Amino acid sequence: MAEPSSSAPPLDAPGGVHGIDGRGSPAEPAFDRRHAWLIAAMIVAFMLINYADKSVLGLAAVPIMDELGISNSMYGMISSSFSLLFSLSGLAVGFASARVSSRVLLFTMAVLWAVAQVPVLVVASVPALVAGRVLLGAAEGPAASMSMHALYKWFPADRRGLPSALQISGAALGMLVAAPVVTWLITGFGWRSAFVVLAVTSVVWSMVWWWVGHDGPYGGRSAGRADGHRAAAAARPAGAPGVSAPPERLPYRRLLLNGTVLGSIAAAFGASWALALSHAWLPAYLRTELGMTPGGAATVISAISAFSLVLLLSVPVLVDTLRRRGRSSRWSTGAPQGAAVAVAALAMAALPLVDGHGAHLVLLAVAFGGHAIVFPLHYMTASAVVPALQRGAVFGVVAAAGTLPGLVSPYLTGRLLDSAATRSDGWGQAYLLSAGVMLVCAVVALVTIRPERDARRLGVG
Repeated sequence: MAEPSSSAPPLDAPGGVHGIDGRGSPAEPAFDRRHAWLIAAMIVAFMLINYADKSVLGLAAVPIMDELGISNSMYGMISSSFSLLFSLSGLAVGFASARVSSRVLLFTMAVLWAVAQVPVLVVASVPALVAGRVLLGAAEGPAASMSMHALYKWFPADRRGLPSALQISGAALGMLVAAPVVTWLITGFGWRSAFVVLAVTSVVWSMVWWWVGHDGPYGGRSAGRADGHRAAAAARPAGAPGVSAPPERLPYRRLLLNGTVLGSIAAAFGASWALALSHAWLPAYLRTELGMTPGGAATVISAISAFSLVLLLSVPVLVDTLRRRGRSSRWSTGAPQGAAVAVAALAMAALPLVDGHGAHLVLLAVAFGGHAIVFPLHYMTASAVVPALQRGAVFGVVAAAGTLPGLVSPYLTGRLLDSAATRSDGWGQAYLLSAGVMLVCAVVALVTIRPERDARRLGVG
């Protein structure tokens, strides 16, 4: 069961989690700013390690392929094996999150990340790489959704824009920091050293999290009722009679088949396609196709991550401001998701058509960094149509469906590289295919994400 936070207000105190305001509605839980931001910092570090773990194989791709003598297709299969249990574990843990505390869930994940680095250190072989990546994928599948769920337990709905952006920025920071550091480890001490350092880092984080990572006051039944009463009151015309509180639970079929959740999944799918391609193949592309050194490739990847970080830290803060000023969620959080995926897709499609390093690097930044804002925003749109008690489960479903490209994109790219007449043709085919998939996802997101409409239909707003 979820553990109460030691810093949360007493359950029966006025204004506490179970407090009642003067109008007979559940009161707003007390916002513990200090501990909330401590949790946010821990989750940013969690996501940083998460994305460093994901990217280490791609950063070490060239020396691993050379040492083990594996083909592009085989490397693509190894990379795709990461996603074999990724979505399934994200789905299962999402439903378990209603009964298991975020403290336990995130601690367990981080410990398993460390264990997943061990097989390749014992014996460097294709089976060991696959075993480690499968276990790592299973342990990282719920990471983004469950860490966001843990974060939302500490922040009220109108304060989640910046924390959400910071949580996702852990991904950009992971690449910004991991690319040069991991590349330095690989070139200076061999590719195995990077796996060792990441394992140790995961263990250290898990120990600190067990000490500070208690659940906050915004994730339980009372928080859900309070959110529901506020939403219902805001939607009720002045002078109108009171309405009953929104339901604590709804059938998952209704939650998962409404347009906003489906559009959020589509946006996540399109952005994850580019992300999976970036993790698996971007370092190899920069080195083998553009002729960069390991250090040069790491610098470009860090620059792309810095661009993503700027977007992540600016757009969601603007979203919170727009929401406080009464702008609809469709235009403040929905439309930007579809637009970001569409712009990234167009940049991806243009990559095979341009010459010159400068234009190429700009397009790479937009194609592999411009979609970053989708990840915090698709959680915000999905949470707007879901009762608080079911938020973790729906987040798990959205993440599981949205991250399926990791199972397909790396392997398919390897096959295209091996089957094309030239390696350049293979890269061009891979980028055009990716652009097509992403454009379809962008259109679906733009058309279907309408949080206010779907919240009214479901009776949660």
